[in-house]
Amino acid sequence: MYEYKPWLPVQRCSPVVRVDSSQGNLNILKLFHNWIIITKRYTLFDNQMNASKKEDSESINKNDTSKKMSVERVYQKKTQLEHILLRPDTYIGSVEPLTQLMWVYDEDVGMNCREVTFVPGLYKIFDEILVNAADNKQRDKNMTCIKISIDPESNIISIWNNGKGIPVVEHKVEKVYVPALIFGQLLTSSNYDDDEKKVDAMAMGQNFVTYLTWMNNMMKTSEPKIKHFEGDDYTCITFQPDLSKFKMEKLDKDIVALMTRRAYDLAGSCKGVKVMLNGKKLPVNGFRSYVDLYVKDKLDETGVALKVIHEVVNERWDVCLTLSEKGFQQISFVNSIATTKGGRHVDYVVDQVVGKLIEVVKKKNKAGVSVKPFQASNFMKKY
Repeated sequence: MYEYKPWLPVQRCSPVVRVDSSQGNLNILKLFHNWIIITKRYTLFDNQMNASKKEDSESINKNDTSKKMSVERVYQKKTQLEHILLRPDTYIGSVEPLTQLMWVYDEDVGMNCREVTFVPGLYKIFDEILVNAADNKQRDKNMTCIKISIDPESNIISIWNNGKGIPVVEHKVEKVYVPALIFGQLLTSSNYDDDEKKVDAMAMGQNFVTYLTWMNNMMKTSEPKIKHFEGDDYTCITFQPDLSKFKMEKLDKDIVALMTRRAYDLAGSCKGVKVMLNGKKLPVNGFRSYVDLYVKDKLDETGVALKVIHEVVNERWDVCLTLSEKGFQQISFVNSIATTKGGRHVDYVVDQVVGKLIEVVKKKNKAGVSVKPFQASNFMKKY
């Protein structure tokens, strides 16, 4: 933005001309032309000042011309794959490092709330596969195991689950095998049937096993290798994240600690499923056992171990409450998704508990002191 206010002896004829360099040469010349006409009505400028103004005008026009881009560069069309690579935050979240307070699992400490630096996009692509594995329990009640392998040295992540697998058959419409369709082509899903009732967060055997590999941002793929298979159904997804796209050189301690916590999350929230991490079964048996990871060795103000109230409301609701040491806290899940920011499901439980607490306090409070809902919830930690 440029501003010119030529000196004139008559106050009412002292115009201010604003030139927005983004408007292009035509508008700039037009504005300068109006300014020149106005000033020519008075012969009070010496030749030196006029020459200086002319040089400024030519300089601005020249700079603006150099910055002007072609129409082809301004307006571009991208394929969806190109758009994903160009604007990944639209699909998987930010690919820039983020530092914030989060619960993680550190091998030497256990469940630990600390500042971690991680890339949300990398966390998302790991978590998406993890949640899909847990969702399979909703499709097949016979599923019993999830195996997670995280190898920072080789940058390889693998997630395996038993139970009903992905059908290894040719899709009659698309003329490709179903695994190649759902993993190798965009906008494919088993969620397009609105008439089907689902409770998962995201239909997946035949007696065959298929091996497929995608490389170079899905630009290159191997031919499917299909073999006859006599064993039990399973699904295994193995991948190497392109760390350069997340501005990382390796899977560092913070992201591994966050991924490890998610493995423990599944062990606690996915009923009837044992979870193995790097070949070892996690010592969690159900939701109540999972909550113990957070309250282990914690004492209340009187030095007594924190008491946990646990209620299984029905097959879809497990609720635990304990005393919070620093304001209201919540750790919650919906269909194995970690809802770190809470939500209506958390409010639904907390509002009922707080309401009952206030009723009890009013009955016992002979002094008539008023207790607000936020005051009651400040001492609560809800799982």
